[in-house]
Amino acid sequence: MARKFLYVVAFLIALAITGMIAFSFFGPKLMQRALVPHVGFSEPPALPAGFYGRPDGWISRPDGRRQDPARWLPPSIKPSAQNGGAAIFFVHPTSSFDALRWNAPIGDPLAARQAERFIRVQATAFSAAGDIWIPRYRQAVFGAFLTDKADAALALERAYADIKAAFAAFLAANPDKPIILAAHSQGSRHLLRLLREERGNAALHKRLVAAYAVGWPVSIQHDLPMLGLPACTGPDRTGCLLSWQSFAAPADTSAVDELFDRDRGFDGRARKGSAMLCTNPLNGGAGPEAPADANLGMLIGDGEAASTQLSPLGPVGARCGGRGYLMIDRELKLGSYVLPGNNYHVYDYPLFWANVRTDAQRRLAAWQKTR
Repeated sequence: MARKFLYVVAFLIALAITGMIAFSFFGPKLMQRALVPHVGFSEPPALPAGFYGRPDGWISRPDGRRQDPARWLPPSIKPSAQNGGAAIFFVHPTSSFDALRWNAPIGDPLAARQAERFIRVQATAFSAAGDIWIPRYRQAVFGAFLTDKADAALALERAYADIKAAFAAFLAANPDKPIILAAHSQGSRHLLRLLREERGNAALHKRLVAAYAVGWPVSIQHDLPMLGLPACTGPDRTGCLLSWQSFAAPADTSAVDELFDRDRGFDGRARKGSAMLCTNPLNGGAGPEAPADANLGMLIGDGEAASTQLSPLGPVGARCGGRGYLMIDRELKLGSYVLPGNNYHVYDYPLFWANVRTDAQRRLAAWQKTR
């Protein structure tokens, strides 16, 4: 029996090694075949009327619900005695890997559980600054980002329509509070479009503490001027935008470069060759480089409440370099979620969780001093 078990283990190890070798040569094609839906786009089920005016329209909102992933904190962090007073609108990243449809339905249990994991390691960084609102939405599935099919564009349009409706409900529920906007990956794509469309909203800009569009490229030349927001150039700046994408050396950024270069910017011009906005989260954008001792704490874990904690691995430094990528100063063995090319996309927030938490509180305090 023991010998049989060892054979099984050896077979699984060999299979894993073969899979890694195959992925190193054919990774993008394998991912496309496995994850891009092979069906035509079809309209996802409609949201119920008044969906974002109801509690079930939100994963998180300040309604006293007991199981709210945005209220989770690592064991070593005590909840703040006082609410910072801001209203935070957070758009979670892609959590659906369904290849049978282009948009995940609101009630998909697997996508919902993964979204909650992401929220624990991302959105919780803002909890000391105020109340967090996180909408459910008919997100585009992961495969929509691996193809340029028209179906993918339609899926992203449907997802954005939900975010736009949720944001209108968020503003109606928070008519006076200072506002922090934050997101990651697909969520940041939608947030950036929202900022572009709200560029002329003077009332919103007057209340905006900062916008964190993390894990999605922003062209300094072709996107930023159309948002009506400057880049954050220091930890006390308000009404500004922060963005970064995390890699470690040796980095292969070609996949992100290709996606970035093939699209037009918000000004309608080609982004190809333009630099990306890179905010160093360790110093709030005060400079391109920050040492490891500036890192106040990383979140390590899979996003489950019982297994995620502030890191015992020691801090990591970071610098903005090249075309505008955030390069951490050493490779970290964080498991299978590190993407090909030493892309630490999944860890854009967790690597700098305590710094983001401090950053949001500091910007909020700076905003409040001017009002």
